[in-house]
Formats: sequence, C-alpha cells, structure tokens
Amino acid sequence: MGSPPFFLWFLLVFCAIAPNAQAFTGTYGVNYGRIADNLPPPESVVTLLKAAKIKNIRIYDADHAVLTAFKGSGIEIVIGLGNEFLKDMSVAEDRAMTWIKENVQPFLPGTRIRGIAVGNEILGGTDVDLWEALLPAAKNVYNALERLDLTKVVEVSSPHSEAVFSNSFPPSSCIFKDNVLPYMKPLLQFFSEINSPFYINAYPFLAYKSDPDHIDINYALFQKNPGIYDAKTKLHYDNMFDAQVDAAYAALEKAGFGKTEVIVSETGWASRGDADEGGATEKNARTYNYNLRKRLMKKKGTPYRPKSPVRAYIFALFNENLKPGPTSERNFGLFKADGSIAYDIGFSGLVPSSAVSSLLSFKETGSIYTLVFASCTAVLLLIF
Repeated sequence: MGSPPFFLWFLLVFCAIAPNAQAFTGTYGVNYGRIADNLPPPESVVTLLKAAKIKNIRIYDADHAVLTAFKGSGIEIVIGLGNEFLKDMSVAEDRAMTWIKENVQPFLPGTRIRGIAVGNEILGGTDVDLWEALLPAAKNVYNALERLDLTKVVEVSSPHSEAVFSNSFPPSSCIFKDNVLPYMKPLLQFFSEINSPFYINAYPFLAYKSDPDHIDINYALFQKNPGIYDAKTKLHYDNMFDAQVDAAYAALEKAGFGKTEVIVSETGWASRGDADEGGATEKNARTYNYNLRKRLMKKKGTPYRPKSPVRAYIFALFNENLKPGPTSERNFGLFKADGSIAYDIGFSGLVPSSAVSSLLSFKETGSIYTLVFASCTAVLLLIF
C-alpha cells in the first residue's frame, strides 16, 4: 500500500497529541429532561435548540431515539449513565464496554456525544453503597472508552449536589463534609488525572426556598442588592450564583485540587410551586433565567476565579409533568410541553406564545438576537 493521504496522516498525529475530551462549547447549555408524556418529539427539539442557538445539552440517559434525532445537528450532548447502573458497572470493565458499545459508539461521530455523566448526585445521597460504586464505575467507563480510543472525544464526569458541602457561607469557608471526603478525594484525584472538571448542581432557588426570611431574593435573582462580603478573601458578591461557584472552588482548593475547573451542571428557577415554596413564580423564574443568560454570555469569571469564564447548564428545557415531588419540580422549564416559551428571556418557541414580549436586550454580549413572537400574527425583529 502507498502512503496514506495527508489528511489521514494529520488526523492520526492530532489524535495522538490531543488532550482528553472537553464536553462544553461556550458558556451556555440546557438540561433536556424527559420525565413527561406530552413533550415534542426529539426531532422538533433539535429544531427548537438550533433556533435558540443552544449548542450544549445534557440528557439523563442514553435514549436511542434522542441520539438518533441529534445526528448531524452539531449540538454537543452529555449523556447520563443512570444511578441504577453504577453497581453493575463497578464490578467489571467489560460491563462498561458493553454499555458503551450499545449506547455511545454506534452514534459517533454523527451525533456529537461529548461526555458521559456517571451517576447523578451520588455522594451526599442516602445510598452509601452507591458512594462505594461511583469511582470504580467511573474508572471502568473511562478504561472502556480508552480501549475504544474514544477518550479524546468523550469526557467522563459525575455531577454533585450541594449536599457534598458542610458549609458554603461565606464562599471561602466551604469544605466537603467529613463523611464525603474519603470518597470525594479519590474521585477528584482520578478526574484530575483525566482532566475532567468538577460538576456541581447549584440552585439559588433551593437556597432561597429553604430560608426566605434571611436570604435577600434580589441577591438570588441577580438584581440590585447590598450583596455579601467575604472577609477572608476580601471579595464582594452581588449574586448567590457566583458565591455558590466560588464555594465549590474553595472546597476543591482545601481538598488539594485548586486547579480543577468548576462547571455548573444544573441551575434554574421554578415558575410555579406549592404554598410553602417561596419565590416559585413566573416573574422570578423569568428574572433569574434572563439575568443568568446575560451573565453567562458575557463570558466572565467569578470574584475568586475572574479569568475562568463560568459555564452552566440550565435546568430545564421543558416543564416535566410526570416528575414526582412538590409542584416546583414540574415547573423548571424554559419551554412548555407544546414547545411555546414558558416566559420571555429572548428565545422563540416552536409555536407562538401568548406571553407578552419584553423587548429583552443583550447589548452587553455584542450579539444580535431575534426576539420572540409579540403576538400570534406578527413577529418583531429587533436588532440591538
């Protein structure tokens, strides 16, 4: 055989020197949850996301219909390896290999699977057996990807809840819980070796809901407020989201992983709630998600990490009518089940919405946005 064409040679060289995969392009992503019986088909979701110029999504499983629908879309996806699989995956690498050959490899490269989230909110949860299974499961998934030469394409990670922390106020005081740390440190060591970030589910909504008498809602919603002062770092915080991200950085630093990047795997605000769910209103959900979107698109860092732009996945794309729990759990969507917007933060829906357009501006980002329908019969194109 003759010499391979130049582009093949280049690809071989590039793959040999390329770092491990990174799953997030830009700074804004959305969680595409599907615990519902009334959502648009995945093909329509692709249309919706492309119209909204959303390039990053997370799903909580590896549904083949979704992965097929996203083929050729250019949208980058993190898929989920559910908690129910962890114990099995932790036993042997071959079980992870079987799962990847069924749920990842056949869809590449057409569907841009960029990450596998191994479990969700395991550490700090109630099932300690899963705590023990998490690291070996993550290692087996990574090793199987490595055997298939996919580690430069698909990142391995695991999202955590705030339950892994024992204290997060002020941000500099944050540490991992004593009972979590023996499991967290080896996991962080492994993720450090494979260059994976620390994913945290950060919800100012949940913090405010738990203590509305002592938390300024304007601080939670990115609105004008006195903020807080961290005496140790001498830093001022004018919003809770940044404080939660920096609390995670502080905990990582104390655990010996100060160079690990923090990415927010979930954040959002409920538009409806029960009587005891303070702040769960459409107005507050719109305010939080509009201000968060504007903040992320500026590609700014936090007070403690000013040079590291914050990246976050919003929860969630749709309201999910079959989710258990309080009313808020079914009302985190940016969009309603019919594909119309839940409220106006600058996106257009699959169908016109009766919501009144609010003439949102993203001048700060230097981008041009087409705003949503002002009525069912007229579309206003506003260029800022």
